Amino acid sequence: MTFVVTDICIKCKYTDCVEVCPVDCFYEGENTLVIHPDECIDCGVCEPECPIEAIVPDSHPSGQEYLEMNTKYASIWPNITRKKSPMPEAEKFKSLKNKFKEWFSPNPGEGD
Repeated sequence: MTFVVTDICIKCKYTDCVEVCPVDCFYEGENTLVIHPDECIDCGVCEPECPIEAIVPDSHPSGQEYLEMNTKYASIWPNITRKKSPMPEAEKFKSLKNKFKEWFSPNPGEGD
């Protein structure tokens, strides 16, 4: 089992989770985060830190859906290990559903 970031994170990018990760397995896109499943040690400390519940185990129904996305982008986006401010529009977007198709950006973020 591993943990994955779902589309709930898109356009929000709260980074409370990266600060507690003991193995630094988060990677930053322009408007979302992903977890590298091969680096994740399944400790679960990130899951309760996400204020919008965007992190789930890959065994969760929505987790399987986002496992491929997390794997793909974790290999090309920069690593992020420090907390940053959420995106300016986070409050507006945090409760929207099914954001991937309309709002996902494949562009990398800044990382650390």
